Order: sequence, then structure tokens, then C-alpha cells
Amino acid sequence: MADTEIFSEAASPISLPGWLLAACKGFAAIGGVTLLAMMLMTVTSVVLRGIIGKPIPGDFELVELGSAIAIFCFLPWCQATGGNVVVDFFTQKAGPRAIHLMDAFGSLLYLLIAGLLLWRLIHGALEMRQYGEQTMVLAVQVWWSFIIILPAMALLTVTCAASFLAHLKGARQ
Repeated sequence: MADTEIFSEAASPISLPGWLLAACKGFAAIGGVTLLAMMLMTVTSVVLRGIIGKPIPGDFELVELGSAIAIFCFLPWCQATGGNVVVDFFTQKAGPRAIHLMDAFGSLLYLLIAGLLLWRLIHGALEMRQYGEQTMVLAVQVWWSFIIILPAMALLTVTCAASFLAHLKGARQ
């Protein structure tokens, strides 16, 4: 794999390191597998409810935890590929340099928000572990989901920083 790859849906594509894209793809795959597992479990639960009158106990709890994991796993890939929602009404007639500068500013804001969320998620996970926060029906320890969520959020933070720098580089060209 090359040192950098351009893989983007954005109007101003950027080049990110290959290892970073591979990590983002890996977490997106984890999110996809989690989403698939939730779908299969939900279908099975509905079928069991219809046939024997008993759904999978705690299915809604597992969907809740799985949804959080899937969402956080998809965020780095979305940032790396420029897949976030963009309102381009004001930039339709802007040049590549202006678009890169605005995208750099957006990436910087996202970096600051991601860093803040990562910091608070770390504290939240530690508190959930300390107090033994668990789901109501299955008594699953909630902090276990953070084993995947925290690295995904850290990867998002790194991806935001890399995209910020790549957009600054694009604006200079």
C-alpha cells in the first residue's frame, strides 16, 4: 500500500496516509459486522416473538450498545472519505484554495469536538466501570462497549488532525 492515498467523496479531495485509511476501514468493518449482528438478532427476536411468543431477552439493550459501537466505528471512515454532510451553497463558485481552507477550518472544529468527546468518554467509561453501570435485563456491564468506542474515537481525532493538515497543504498548492 502506498504511503498516502486519495480516497474521497469530497469536492476537495485530500491525501491521507495509507495506514490511517486502513485503520479507518478496519473500524468501519467492525461497525458493519456489529450492525449486521444487530440486524440478525432483531429479525430472530421478532420471529421468535411471532412463533413462540418469546423474544430474545434484552434484545433492545444489545441493540442500544451495538448502535453506539457501530456509530463510533463509522465516524473515522466518514471523516477520511469526506462523507460528512456538507452544505455547498456558499462554495459552489469558490476556487479549490478557498474550499480547502474552509474544509481545513471544518476539520479543525471537528478535531476540537472529537478531542473533547474523547476526553469525556474516557471519564464516562471509568465512572461506569467504577460504579458497575449495567443494563437492566441482561446485567451486561456498559463499560465493556467502551473497549471499542474509545479507540474508535481516538482514531477519529487522529483522522480529523490528518485531514486538517491535508486541507492546509491543499490550500497552499
